Amino acid sequence: MATTMLKGNVVNLAGNDVNVGDKAPVVNVVAQDLSEVEVGGKAQVIVVVPSLDTPVCAAETRKFNEEAAKSDAEVVVVSMDLPFAMGRFCTTEGIENLKVGSDFRNKDLAKAYGVLIAEGPLAGVTCRAIFVTDEEGTVTYKEICPEITEEPNYEAALSALK
Repeated sequence: MATTMLKGNVVNLAGNDVNVGDKAPVVNVVAQDLSEVEVGGKAQVIVVVPSLDTPVCAAETRKFNEEAAKSDAEVVVVSMDLPFAMGRFCTTEGIENLKVGSDFRNKDLAKAYGVLIAEGPLAGVTCRAIFVTDEEGTVTYKEICPEITEEPNYEAALSALK
């Protein structure tokens, strides 16, 4: 079972363990307009955050929005936020270079990618993680952030795009 940390405490993660070299699972998450967004199976940067309504998640999403504008990479930020809250966040923050998706319905992405927090105060939401996939949908980069409250290694994730 994979783990991460929340303020120094070990947190177990539930779901499949997806690693570099694996085919990324293809799942659907819910877009702001309640349509579906497909994740996996193609070249993407899949950014997983617990909630856009936290300072670290908001900063991370703004950073990837800025970087997405500089490339033709498809970036999808997935959280457990309701689609309406995601829409409000994107409008307020000017997020328009990436897609956002909610995994609130069935937690399909969280389970398929092994990023579902299984216990503790954040049980039921996702940890902080990044997966980069190539044109064939193969995972070329994976980061489960060691501490949920800290930002990921942007440089490593962005260099995996090249």
